[in-house]
Parts: sequence; C-alpha cells; structure tokens
Amino acid sequence: MKISVIRDDITRQEVDAIVNAANESLLGGGGMDGTIHRAAGPELKEECKTLDGCPTGEARVTKGYKLPTDFVIHTVGPVWKGGGQNEEQLLASCYHESLKKADERKLTSVAFPNISTGVYGFPKRKAAEVALKAVKEYREQNKTHIEKLVFVCFDEENYTIYNELLKED
Repeated sequence: MKISVIRDDITRQEVDAIVNAANESLLGGGGMDGTIHRAAGPELKEECKTLDGCPTGEARVTKGYKLPTDFVIHTVGPVWKGGGQNEEQLLASCYHESLKKADERKLTSVAFPNISTGVYGFPKRKAAEVALKAVKEYREQNKTHIEKLVFVCFDEENYTIYNELLKED
C-alpha cells in the first residue's frame, strides 16, 4: 500500500472509495459531510437512511452516486474532549474499520480526509499521527487489496503536517 498526501477536494478524487467524516446519523451535516452529500446527490441521503446510523469509531458503506468514486465509506470520528475519553483509540478505529470495509469489497484505492480535525476539534498534529500509525498498522497486520491510500487535505496546515510526518517515516 502506497501512502501519499495531496491538498484538494475529496469529492473530486477518482478512487474506488472516498471516506466521509460523518456524524452518527449519516444523514449529512456541516463541513465535509455536507459537501460529500451535496456532491453525491439526494440518493446518498436516501441510502444512508436505510443504515440506521453509525456509532463513533465504526464505518458504513454506500454507493458514490454522482461522485467520481464507486463507494463512500462513512466513518464517525470522535469529538475531542481533551484526550481522556478514548479519543485516540476511537480515531484509530475509524481508519481500521474504513480500511476493513474497503478490503471486504476488494477495493484498490481509497482517499481519506483528516477525520475529526474540523468542528470535532481533534488537534491536527495528533490526529495525523494517529491516522498514519493506524493505516501503517493495518498494512502490516492484514493482507490488503489496497494499493493506493491518499490523505486528501482540505487546508494547508493539515497538508504540511502530513507531509512532515511522511518524510520522517
């Protein structure tokens, strides 16, 4: 699995699946979640209604509809509450569960956003460290079909952090 980072809009990624940093209802919201729902069209919300939500740290899969991707993997990141509420483990679980869902469908390319770093308030550097560690652990511990994993950063700060951390590796 090759890991890379770009600064772009995740709704434009031509990969097998994009990951949506969703809320527990899966019915769209603000930030990236709303952007993905708007870009995919109303059919995405209709399919999400059939899933009965998603707990924090887990993942669900839908079709991509009008997006240039076949699937959307919805995962619910933790709200940062200072670090004492299992936030790092829950965030790592988002990445593990999303990759597991991709592998169940034999997908070869996945694009991730910077989960929980927006309105959920997870410190960006800590979130990037958790994300990179989680995907590397998954790669080492599983026979994966995923050949290409891209972290798609919306903002310059996340892009810089991910690049620094990948260079240290």
